[in-house]
Amino acid sequence: MQGSKKLVNTVLGCADDALAGIVACNPALQLLQGHRVALRSDLENVDGKVALISGGGSGHEPAHAGYIGRGMLTGVVAGPVFTSPAVGSILAAIRAVREVGAVGILLIVKNYTGDRLNFGLALEQARAEGATVEMVVIGEDSAFTTLKKAGRRGLCGTVLIHKVAGALAEKGAGLNEIVRKVLAVAGAMGTLGVSLSPCSVPGSRPTFQLADDELELGLGIHGEAGVRRMKITTADKIVKTMLDHMTNPSSASHVTLRPGTSVVLMVNNLGGLSYLELSIVAGSAVRCLESRGIHIARALVGSFMTALEMAGVSLTLLRVDDELLNLIDSETTAIAWSQPTKVPVSGQRRERIGPKECPEEEEQCFPAGVQFSPQMRLVLDSVCNTLLSLQEKLNDLDRAAGDGDCGSTHARAARAIQEWLTATPAPVDPSKLLCVLAKLLLEKMGGSSGALYGLFLTAAAQPLRLDNDLAAWSVAMDAGIEAMMRYGGAAPGDRTMLDSLCAAAEELRALKNPKANLMQILDKAVERAEAAAESTRNMKAAAGRASYISSAHLEEPDPGAVAAAAILRAVLEGLQAKAE
Repeated sequence: MQGSKKLVNTVLGCADDALAGIVACNPALQLLQGHRVALRSDLENVDGKVALISGGGSGHEPAHAGYIGRGMLTGVVAGPVFTSPAVGSILAAIRAVREVGAVGILLIVKNYTGDRLNFGLALEQARAEGATVEMVVIGEDSAFTTLKKAGRRGLCGTVLIHKVAGALAEKGAGLNEIVRKVLAVAGAMGTLGVSLSPCSVPGSRPTFQLADDELELGLGIHGEAGVRRMKITTADKIVKTMLDHMTNPSSASHVTLRPGTSVVLMVNNLGGLSYLELSIVAGSAVRCLESRGIHIARALVGSFMTALEMAGVSLTLLRVDDELLNLIDSETTAIAWSQPTKVPVSGQRRERIGPKECPEEEEQCFPAGVQFSPQMRLVLDSVCNTLLSLQEKLNDLDRAAGDGDCGSTHARAARAIQEWLTATPAPVDPSKLLCVLAKLLLEKMGGSSGALYGLFLTAAAQPLRLDNDLAAWSVAMDAGIEAMMRYGGAAPGDRTMLDSLCAAAEELRALKNPKANLMQILDKAVERAEAAAESTRNMKAAAGRASYISSAHLEEPDPGAVAAAAILRAVLEGLQAKAE
């Protein structure tokens, strides 16, 4: 049976290699010889304090080894992927911390049958050897509305238990006090996950299947079934569904929240979610909670307890008071702990008023008493209509070497210009017109194309401030091209829009002749630009995304060059329509 692709050395050795890799990169950690156990490298500093040991199956990284450090865990015991660790290794970890003088040992275990059994058996054996050991079993899953005999599953909220227990141990709290306080914390907490895709254990097929338009609500961190499947919808609606479920008073596993309640919010990437999506979910959660009058004291966003490559997210809510918040805020050397800013999330000003437009810039672009040009409107309408009609063609050309959005980007620019023309007549003064268009494309077009067109138009506007005769337009063309080359890094022959523009510019220099015929010269310039665009199909790309693609795969002309030639053609047709 073929499993999903994984970057491992061997399936059987991947858990050992992963733990060894974490230790290799972090001098504050050490492996316990002969066991899949990681410990603080300054273990002697545990003398006279309570030691904290956690663990479980591998595949949840950075849990659990990422939380070893002063102020969090003393050590962890790792099992194979999604499998409980061996009793002998758990017992070895207990013995190791006892040897350095720990006055008590607390085992922090997530509520899964295998973990309870193996940690429990090691605890009993350690007690038989005279060790002072306690165990807390954490289950904060808020998925199931009626409690099952197995209890609530342990999820990402366990990381907050590590933090609170670690802070207490570092302060010198006794074993019984730590047990009492962390159990109280566990009772004030809930976690709920949602997944867009399954995960797969190395060497195995995915743990479950989801249709392309489905997500699973309330699943476990090993791919265990959730409470229901839903159709994909917006992040805001998914987050609202999650929070509604977590706080529903009729659910036996709900988190009690009332207006004014202070909480720590943890937004956890289950492994394969992009950070773009994670940020969207986090923002949705903050807005949804605050709309209910909940005060978010801290927000932790990142990968805290994953499920291999599962594309999903979990939300954890913990009710807090000042005492508990101080424990969460306390310092730790654990590498995976996200040190949140020690100020509330709620009540903060999240926007700064934008700077005022430069008065000189406004005066240059929109001077008092400016005249407007209906002829220029014809030219711009022609350009916009051309770009909109070429959207799919340019996208198809771009797919061979880019991300397939060249046509969409140019269409976005065209629509922005059309909207501007509807609201504001085009100014007669060409320098002012190019100034406005440059600003518009920089704001609305986006991508490198928006920047390049913005550069071209801004630079081209400068010569036209002094004069706007035909010769000045040739100078403006050269100025725009020079700016694109200077900042864009491309040159003629690199298979870019510059190939079309430079070819046209050579013809437009004839405008400097006092007897120049604009329409004849422009017609030749357009023909040269179109020929140059067509010739790019035979060029090797030396700039832009296409430069990373083998020339053997570039069988079509460059979309940017085609777009530039089409714009020049549209300008010509617009001027011809004006002349008629």
